[in-house]
Amino acid sequence: MRKIRTYHEVEHDTGSAILEQVLEQRARLARRIATIRAIVAVVSGKGGVGKSAIAANLAAALARRGLRVGALDADLNGPSLGRMLGVTGQRLGDAADGVVPPVGAGDVRVMSMELLQDEADTPLRWRGPAGDGFVWHGLAEAGTLREFFADIAWGELDVLVVDVPPGTDRIARLLELVRPHQALLVTTPAEIARFVVAKSARLLEEAGLDTIGIVANMTGRADPVETDGARALAAETGLPIWTDVPYDARLAHHTDRGEPWVLVEPDSAAARAIETLAARVEAALPGEAA
Repeated sequence: MRKIRTYHEVEHDTGSAILEQVLEQRARLARRIATIRAIVAVVSGKGGVGKSAIAANLAAALARRGLRVGALDADLNGPSLGRMLGVTGQRLGDAADGVVPPVGAGDVRVMSMELLQDEADTPLRWRGPAGDGFVWHGLAEAGTLREFFADIAWGELDVLVVDVPPGTDRIARLLELVRPHQALLVTTPAEIARFVVAKSARLLEEAGLDTIGIVANMTGRADPVETDGARALAAETGLPIWTDVPYDARLAHHTDRGEPWVLVEPDSAAARAIETLAARVEAALPGEAA
């Protein structure tokens, strides 16, 4: 049985092996995606907006609604979704059709680079021919992400939540591999967040995605200079705001400990806002998976 590469194998890959595997992986990826009813990409383009916490809580909220849910951390250099869904330290399993992801909080199946790393591991360094490091970086990162989609035995899922790292280039890379059924743009009231996230919105619209929603995160803080960046973004793009998640420090605190806030305190205002988001996501799902 073919096993997913370890962290150290990924780190020292020169890129040539990835190129040789692309066609084979594409076929495996197509077969794997056929068992997933919908891919929901949680994106921003801007760091520090609470995107991963939204992704983790959304996955738990969808599972709480009775859906079969997986969560994939597409951030290879700064993974956090595994920790937020409580699978840190767990092992990947083996099955005839691929690598079995561990099950985290709320019965969510989780894959993250964290599961291939030790705490003491250094960040990934993509090595390639001298002078072409940037090119090989992109190829190696795309190949690894393709493995996460193609070689993980997700089983039949209603939703695969993908936590996409900051940067419009990371969004573009995801779009080259798979076409999400929905994209959720996470932003905050800050004007700088609106400015950056607007670029991500344009990229998604140019890619022809039919279902894009805005998640207004960390709203309601008492800040005399705070703008309403989410509504400015909605007015600029014509995209709907699917939920307003009020600022609550406990959401980040518990989620960082592997305890999604929607499971810890489901009646809190922030948890109810994420439940509203989960309801919108569920209502927009396509037909049943094959």
